[in-house]
Amino acid sequence: MAASASPVPSSPRRRHSHRDDASPPRRKRRSSPSPSPEAEANPDRRRRSKASPPDRDRRRGRDVKPSEENGHAQPDREAGDGSPARRAKGSDGEEDGDRRRRRARVSDDEKEDSRRRRRSRVSDDERDDRRGKRDRDRDSRRHRHRRRSPSSYSGSSHDDRRSRRHRRDGGSRRDERRRREDDREERRRRSPEEREPTPLPPPPPLLPEMIPGRTGGIYIPPFRMAQMMREVEDKSSPEYQRLTWDALKKSINGLVNKVNATNIKNIVPELLAENLVRGRGLFCQSCIKSQMASPGFTDVFAALVAVVNTKFPEIGRLLLVRVVLQLKRAYKRNDKPQLLAATKFIAHLVNQVVAHELVALELLTVLLENPTDDSVEVAVGFVKECGAMLQDLSPQGLHAIFERFRGILHEGEIDKRVQFLIEGLFAIRKAKFQGFPAIRPELDLVEQEDQFTHEISLDDDVDFEEAGHKLMKIKLEPGQEMELCIMLLECCSQERTYLRYYGLLGQRFCMINKVHQENFEKCFVQQYSMIHRLETNKLRNVAKFFAHLLGTDALPWHVLAYIRLTEEDTTSSSRIFIKILFQELSEHLGIRLLNERLNDPTMQGSFESIFPKDHPKNTRFSINFFTSIGLGGITESLREYLKNMPRLIMQQQKPASSESESSGSESGSESSSGSSSESESESESSSDESERRRSKRRKRT
Repeated sequence: MAASASPVPSSPRRRHSHRDDASPPRRKRRSSPSPSPEAEANPDRRRRSKASPPDRDRRRGRDVKPSEENGHAQPDREAGDGSPARRAKGSDGEEDGDRRRRRARVSDDEKEDSRRRRRSRVSDDERDDRRGKRDRDRDSRRHRHRRRSPSSYSGSSHDDRRSRRHRRDGGSRRDERRRREDDREERRRRSPEEREPTPLPPPPPLLPEMIPGRTGGIYIPPFRMAQMMREVEDKSSPEYQRLTWDALKKSINGLVNKVNATNIKNIVPELLAENLVRGRGLFCQSCIKSQMASPGFTDVFAALVAVVNTKFPEIGRLLLVRVVLQLKRAYKRNDKPQLLAATKFIAHLVNQVVAHELVALELLTVLLENPTDDSVEVAVGFVKECGAMLQDLSPQGLHAIFERFRGILHEGEIDKRVQFLIEGLFAIRKAKFQGFPAIRPELDLVEQEDQFTHEISLDDDVDFEEAGHKLMKIKLEPGQEMELCIMLLECCSQERTYLRYYGLLGQRFCMINKVHQENFEKCFVQQYSMIHRLETNKLRNVAKFFAHLLGTDALPWHVLAYIRLTEEDTTSSSRIFIKILFQELSEHLGIRLLNERLNDPTMQGSFESIFPKDHPKNTRFSINFFTSIGLGGITESLREYLKNMPRLIMQQQKPASSESESSGSESGSESSSGSSSESESESESSSDESERRRSKRRKRT
């Protein structure tokens, strides 16, 4: 009864938290019931059990058995009063030994993994030797363990035996799996394909067409870019051109982004060393974007543009046109930040004399025509930036602008803040724009004689390239191309003065299609044949139009063969046409280049009618005509020919005179016999005539 009434002791505590996958599941603790009467009667024992719980557990050792119903460990209630403690003590020692063996086995597995990683880095022979040695060691350990297991685990519980059996089965399965993997690696290693691997071809170079996006989409290091450019053999291929374009863009952007007032003198030579003729659009785009991002450096960018403008004026004009277009776009969209940036850029371009002062005055007129708070604020900022330069270049125009500011101030229709801005502007003007210099000393880099000033208007429309693009979209039927050429010529002739716009448009059409070139050649012949019907103004415009086409080689020079420069073949209108035509050619090409063109041996057949050599009279007329219009330099060869003309005529007449003399000597011998009788008869007749004259005189007397 004492044994049955004794309380159920709790299961022994686990001192180690490490748990292997193959270890049996942890047993659940069961709540101990209320203490028995024996425990209450013996308080010293209860006190001792509280002070040393492990000893109590050892004294109350139990033999646990797995429950077959639910798989949990249940306490063994068949234990007696003396033997259960000894069995529990022995089982605890066995469990501690089991834990140590499991930890040793886990450490063996970890060591095995490290050996496997090291084994992959050694040679095949060493790997085979180590694998064989390791297998032998593992087999020997397994055999020793099997021999030792019955005696060492004889006193262990059924749960421990089952966990060891499960762990042993799992270890054997892992060994079998490792053995199969090792065999597979060995077969793969011994295959001839793996023993002698074929080298893979090198990857093809990364060309731009493989890269998505407009500018590549990915970053290419400089050394890789240089390698790709060296590998491209065809320098005219689109791939090579794209590579050079990307390299040029990166170089120009880098130079423009790092320019400032202190290093601008060092940046300018590097920038001029780039291909700015090809990258003029890239340069303009980079300057505009950088100025928009950093308006405080606007005067630096304007100074950079001024230096480039001295070498490449077309680049300066292109940038000015783009800034004006940006200003118009911002003004229409009411984009105040972009408008402020654009006006500030134009102001400093005026300060650097890249843009004409009329552009600034026209811009101020547009901003103050219909004043609003924003437009007046922009105008005030613009005058602050370039007012000092306008005071020197156009004081009257600046005075008119300030009078407009005064009228806006007196009207009082704008905000008080803007009125204060206008009053502050008048104070700055009174102080002669102190604190707002036109050009800082470190940015004054261009000499006055090297400056190129561009004059454009804010109201300029429909560019010749844009007009030509639109006209090319018109679908013309075959044979109607002549109507387009006639339209251009008529529009040009009806202008009050000649506009280069039409010449550029005609040049573009001639360069695009040879059909238009042939049609303009026909138009030249028709206009020259009807030149006497045109007024002086129309005649001048037509002559300048064809002079532009000839000077740009858009029209072949053999069309001059239709002009015959003689006194009989020309009229006053045709002489004016020829005069204007050759004067424009001399201004466009220069007298030296024009003389070389006219003396070209391959084109002498086309120029015989303009410089005639058939008669001295026509030759003298041509020489006198070009000398009178100031182009006597192109008649040097004709003067030389006229000087040698008598000698050439005598050389041509000598063969004819020798032939006539030889024929006369042959006929002289035949008529020598009758010469005496003829002389006698002639003397007789002369004497008779003298006697008659004497008789007549006597009768008169």
